[in-house]
Amino acid sequence: MSKRFLAGLLACASALGCMPAQARASIEVSGVVYLEQDGRPGRGSNDPGLAGVLVSDGEELVRTDAQGRYRLQARPGRTVFVVKPAGHRFVPGRDGLPAFWARVPANGSRFAADFALLPGDPQQRFEALVFTDTQVKNERDIGYYQRAIVEPLGRPDAAMGVTLGDLVNDRTDLYPALNRVTTRLGVPWFHVPGNHDLDEGVSDEAALGAWSRTFGPDTYAVEEGAAAFVLLDDVVVTPGEGVGYAGGLREDQFRFIERYVAQLPRDRLLVLGMHIPLFDRNAHGAFRAADRERLFALLGQHPRVLVLSGHNHAQHHHWHGPADGWHGEVPLHEYNVGAICGAFWSGAPDARGIPDSTMSDGTPIGHAVLSVEADGSYALAWRPARATGEDPAFTTAMALHAPKVLRRGAYPSYGVFANVFMGDADTRVEYRIDGGPWKPMRRVERPDPRLLVENVADDLAPALRGYDRSPEAKASTHLWRGALDTRLAAGEHVVEVRAFDRWQGEAVASTRYRLEEAQP
Repeated sequence: MSKRFLAGLLACASALGCMPAQARASIEVSGVVYLEQDGRPGRGSNDPGLAGVLVSDGEELVRTDAQGRYRLQARPGRTVFVVKPAGHRFVPGRDGLPAFWARVPANGSRFAADFALLPGDPQQRFEALVFTDTQVKNERDIGYYQRAIVEPLGRPDAAMGVTLGDLVNDRTDLYPALNRVTTRLGVPWFHVPGNHDLDEGVSDEAALGAWSRTFGPDTYAVEEGAAAFVLLDDVVVTPGEGVGYAGGLREDQFRFIERYVAQLPRDRLLVLGMHIPLFDRNAHGAFRAADRERLFALLGQHPRVLVLSGHNHAQHHHWHGPADGWHGEVPLHEYNVGAICGAFWSGAPDARGIPDSTMSDGTPIGHAVLSVEADGSYALAWRPARATGEDPAFTTAMALHAPKVLRRGAYPSYGVFANVFMGDADTRVEYRIDGGPWKPMRRVERPDPRLLVENVADDLAPALRGYDRSPEAKASTHLWRGALDTRLAAGEHVVEVRAFDRWQGEAVASTRYRLEEAQP
């Protein structure tokens, strides 16, 4: 434990000035964090206590002593939780989710809560599944989620999973049914709330009633391998203002982040998971600039930080720098993850009856994978739900669009487009025709023609093609264009595209177009 962290804890223990006046009444919470060995509920005589494990109420942090005992002061009604240390697992609760938290009662002076941990694999490398915006509005949508995302994954070899908010679409009564599907994966799963996970018509302080009864804390930490995950509720309810919410953090969350990061080894990868992005691409309910500046000040001294966010139902990499208020040694990478539900489970259904639901930037429905190495370095990948390898123009890395036929000799103003799902401004994308030399493609911020085709089909259809039509195509940040050669011989020509992903390496896709002779 660092001297600065210890000093902060002692100062808060000796001076009530660390806490707001309304929070000074507290309950003494105590218990034991132990290693579950006998396989029976509750701590047995052969279940030893675990020393040095962090326990928190989302604001204060304490470590267990040599016998695994802890003691802290918590406000009534708060949630107390264990920060899982690397090399251990949580015992699943009756709902299949990790049993790592307990609710402090509203009344009383003392409360006891023991927490069990299981031995885990001391992994040198691990993978985490990253979901966001399942956003189910009924049992039918849960069925789409099950068949499109969960069933194809089977029992993945992942150390943990996280959903970055908007689990439901204002239907918190769907939490149990949704959890029954997610826990089929057999992966310890963690959640953060989104703006559609709130109780309606209440203040920010009361907005997470249903959430807390189901998922416990809204701000907490989990350690795995060489990474530490800080999972945050960053939705601030603002009744009667704007869209009714904004991105931001509460005072107790700032205190938790400051105290947790202060004791974190500098060689650990610090991963922040939240719903609303830190950048300002979406003006509705955007993250408050003052809160972002304050958060960056807390994180700026830690050399390895990754931010994962959701909310936008599109996919985007943002590299924060001085213009955003970030002054760390290297740019801060924020990966705004594409939605599990894509465009809210919309669009024409496929052969299985699952809506197409391509996102407005052309990203197909799917999920992300975060891989963390033993040295704390990381890699990211997007796994489309429908990429089977049967269509060479639609792979796990990209989707191509090109015209089927052009007039031979026409002015070469028609192009092949490559939507590289994990691409950004630094991604190198090239193409060639009929095995010729590779040429660079030009990055363009414009709507993906593949989705424009769906928009036109929806417009021309005499009846609804699905429950909701596909979203209007919007400018994509990961689209590239190359001009098609019309001077070649009449007949069919093969177009190959290769993209160099910063994490996954080279990926290739291909399509075809035909040149026909035509007379004026």
